[in-house]
Amino acid sequence: MSHVMNTYARLPVAFSHGQGSRITDTQGREYLDALSGIAVNTLGHAHPKLVAAIAAQAGRMLHTSNLYGVTGQELLADKLTALSGMQEVFFCNSGCEANEAAIKLARFYGHKKGIELPTIIVMEKSFHGRTMATLSATGNYKVQAGFEPLVSGFIRVPYGDLEAIKQVAEHHNNIVAVMLEVIQGEGGIHLADPAYYQGVRALCDSQEWLMICDEVQCGMARTGKWFGYQQVAVQPDVATLAKGLGSGVPIGACMAGGKAAGLFGPGNHGSTFGGNPLACTAALTTIECIEEEGLLTNADQVGALIRQLFGEALAGVKGLVDVRGHGLMIGVELDRPCAALVGQALAAGLLINVTGDTVIRLLPPLNFSENDARELVDRMIPLIKAFLAG
Repeated sequence: MSHVMNTYARLPVAFSHGQGSRITDTQGREYLDALSGIAVNTLGHAHPKLVAAIAAQAGRMLHTSNLYGVTGQELLADKLTALSGMQEVFFCNSGCEANEAAIKLARFYGHKKGIELPTIIVMEKSFHGRTMATLSATGNYKVQAGFEPLVSGFIRVPYGDLEAIKQVAEHHNNIVAVMLEVIQGEGGIHLADPAYYQGVRALCDSQEWLMICDEVQCGMARTGKWFGYQQVAVQPDVATLAKGLGSGVPIGACMAGGKAAGLFGPGNHGSTFGGNPLACTAALTTIECIEEEGLLTNADQVGALIRQLFGEALAGVKGLVDVRGHGLMIGVELDRPCAALVGQALAAGLLINVTGDTVIRLLPPLNFSENDARELVDRMIPLIKAFLAG
């Protein structure tokens, strides 16, 4: 009997080691990893430069706390602000912590403007985390059920509906921010028209709201650009990162610019572990490898190839709804719940995921090769066709 708390419906497999886009279970069977730890293992498994950098840092120092200067934080903040167009960065340990920081920052911004009950507009089908505030911001009742009362201060609207946001603006004078994912990951790889995001940006400017982009899943080059918001030509006031930032070493970041910069001071927010030397080394090395190995271009090209191959192989197949995404953040939507495909793919030597009940979610490492892409599609197509014909 396991003494691990039963919070996950785990698949019947455990892994011992990996190399690149391949991962091996404790029985010695190898799999093609098209999930990368849910968009975490940016560089795949056992990347030699990352392994060496982490080992070297572990031999020097793991942690000192934020009572002191952390050189790695300074270097990483410089790099992230240069890539993102932001001005400052708060480091934490996870995506929900980064989003908590963003929510606190928006409320703090509102209180400084004299708004007594600052409220954030959030989206249906969104996912921002499982802490009480991020759970309340999330647009999925399944993950909220049983944890009421939820945190107040959020108004929910349909994703992609600019008019719905404008309607809220007409009836509420305590709005301080709009919070959204440029690509809804957990919600089913949903994208909106670029004009929508640009409209949100313009509305936030006219209303003096903050625009918050949750980049936890779509950030760090996953879409073929450093950040998802760069795909749609907007610049948010706040953007949050985690998942792929440290290639498996836990680290999160809340980046602020424009109206959101300079709001927090000592004592307003904090983290014991956030931005420790080990995590910052992992993140800096991840960024270096993305740049040196041309992984932005690779994510864009290999992702386009995967979508093309799926589209061609499934053309005319009854039951296919859509193949969509940016870069190596891909959704294949079917017309029925398809969670059974996860176990079937595992049996076929593939790691995939299903989200939003009906969407096969593919999040391969950013160094996934064209051969990997073809192998992925070749193994998945028979499974999808058999499933839809069943």
